[in-house]
Amino acid sequence: MSPDLATYPGYRFPAEIISHAVWLYHVFSLSLRDVELILAERGITVTHESIRQWCLRFGADFARKLRRRRPPPGDTWHLDEVFLRINGASHYLWRAVDQHGVVLDILVQGRRNATAAKRFFKRLRAGLKYKPKRLVTDGLRSYGVAQREVLPDVRHRTSRYLNNRAENSHRPTRRRERQMQRFKSPEQAQRFLSAHSMIYGHFRPRRHLLTAAQHRRVRAEAFRVWQQETCAQTAV
Repeated sequence: MSPDLATYPGYRFPAEIISHAVWLYHVFSLSLRDVELILAERGITVTHESIRQWCLRFGADFARKLRRRRPPPGDTWHLDEVFLRINGASHYLWRAVDQHGVVLDILVQGRRNATAAKRFFKRLRAGLKYKPKRLVTDGLRSYGVAQREVLPDVRHRTSRYLNNRAENSHRPTRRRERQMQRFKSPEQAQRFLSAHSMIYGHFRPRRHLLTAAQHRRVRAEAFRVWQQETCAQTAV
């Protein structure tokens, strides 16, 4: 390996290779063995187990750094929950996005009652440190209970049609769930999806609202930020 490449302490592969493997796994619907094959085509011999360890070690850290760099979220929160089957038991993935489709946070829980809704609302407020002007949800009554107790001065609208933005944001999750042949535990689902939603969203701007030139600029900026935050660049 070239000595002028940035590295992570304790890892023999350069940061550029590790961050590229994490990027491939989270941005595309690839298995660990798929990533292993892609790297092998580039002359990089690494096992899928090593890639799994890289994703576990660095995925959440990269996502946290990207979260700090993203623009301020919008003032409208769209919330929705989707059913997950984990080890034969029912779980629910709670998700919040803003009016621009940016994922604000996710939470895997075993219930979809008022207690679960309040827990998610409190998590959003603690993480985002601001209150929205409006909430948009479907007709689940648990949202109304949580809104009245946690965000009583925020306008709340319920509509199955206005909430398409949150419902559409579940699609990448469904693709990964199929690729991974279901999640193995609630903890694994929470850990993976928290990182995945941030890394995937960082490289997926709303392309239909951008011209070709704008999209290229946004994409170039996304790669620049990724390289800075993952140290995937030549050391000076």
